[in-house]
Amino acid sequence: MMRLVFVLLAGLVLAGCATSGVDPLAPKTVNSVNLKRYQGTWYELARLPMYFQRNCAQSEAHYTLKPDGNVDVFNRCLTSDWQWEEARGTASPQVPGKTDKLWVEFDNWFSRIVPGVAKGEYWVLYVSDDYKTAIVGDPSRRYMWLLSRSPTVNVDVLEELLSKARQQGYDTTRLIWRASDRQMAKTSD
Repeated sequence: MMRLVFVLLAGLVLAGCATSGVDPLAPKTVNSVNLKRYQGTWYELARLPMYFQRNCAQSEAHYTLKPDGNVDVFNRCLTSDWQWEEARGTASPQVPGKTDKLWVEFDNWFSRIVPGVAKGEYWVLYVSDDYKTAIVGDPSRRYMWLLSRSPTVNVDVLEELLSKARQQGYDTTRLIWRASDRQMAKTSD
């Protein structure tokens, strides 16, 4: 198992090296994010498949702006068997002074052994004017999250998010949707 985790992380590192140049076909970011307004709790409405979230039924992220301009990250997800999985990390701007493209590094055994190598790209592709909904992805379009300040949104808001994601070239047919509280209650019966 440890070998598999190491191979996956090594692949992530190599993929990051391969995409270090500017790609004119990459998704477009919002140019600037007010991190003070962005901090707080975000609920995942839907995501593209991701290995690290394979057991997640309901996920949320908690962001706290630090005095140095970086962001403390606390992610947690509730699995279908009612267990919490948690991860802590730090997000920092990829380019000093720019807040739309961040590096996220989680505090785990690998990042402690090889600091600064296992970073994930966190691109803010859309954030609503009221900072109640957002779309986050990566430049390869392999990963994407639809986020909201509440666990549910109305159909019009959801359709707007899906439309924006499709316009950016993301395959929304592959989305994994947040399990409802009702679905979660049924699994515990």
